Order: sequence, then C-alpha cells, then structure tokens
Amino acid sequence: MVRRDFDPDTVQPDGRSAVKETLFPRDAAGPWRGSCPGEALGGQITVLAYGNETPGEGPRLHVHPYDETFIVIAGRARFFVGDDVIEAIAGEVVLGPKGVPHRFENIGPGRLQTIDIHHSPVWLQTDLE
Repeated sequence: MVRRDFDPDTVQPDGRSAVKETLFPRDAAGPWRGSCPGEALGGQITVLAYGNETPGEGPRLHVHPYDETFIVIAGRARFFVGDDVIEAIAGEVVLGPKGVPHRFENIGPGRLQTIDIHHSPVWLQTDLE
C-alpha cells in the first residue's frame, strides 16, 4: 500500500536532530521499568514502560492534565477510565482522556507489559488513591 497523506514539500524541518535516550536499562527491576521525558528528546510526548507478573496488580488511580495512550505489549489488562471498564490484550491500544481518573491492572495469566505515552513533554500526575 502506498500512502500519500500530504505533500512533503509543504512541511519544513524545524532544525532538530535525531536524539536517542534510554527508556529503561536491560536489567531494570520492578513494575516501573523507566521513563523518557519528551523534554530529553525535544518532543511533545513522554514515554513510560510498565509491567508486572501479578494478576490484580497495577498503578493506583490517578489523573493527568493531558491525554495518555496505553499500548499493551504483552499479556492482558483491565483499564478503569472514568466510568468505563475496558479489557485489552497484547496489540491493543487504550486512550485515557485528560482529566479523567484512570488505572489499570494485570488480569493474567502471566506478565502484563505496557508502553504508556503521556501527551506532554513532562510527566505530570496526581494520585487519587
């Protein structure tokens, strides 16, 4: 499939160079493997890596002043986003809209691994539990 969604001649580079940062070291332990702030990359998103082996476990209820996108890389998760409950498996993506309290948990079996994209150059969060 060939895509041509826009004319490349209409977009001017802004002078930034490609940048590489470490999201998490290979030997990282615990559920929060690491994060990479958009500020470090000169971009508008912050990326977090989360994972655990225990069904029922996950981040506590919290809220952000921006959208958060969750990518399930491995396992199965149950997301609580406002009044919505969404189950997602590896390969699926869930949106947590800004200002809406949310959390998620591993529903097993096995490891849950997510990549969490914060639509902000910095990670801002208020825990509600």
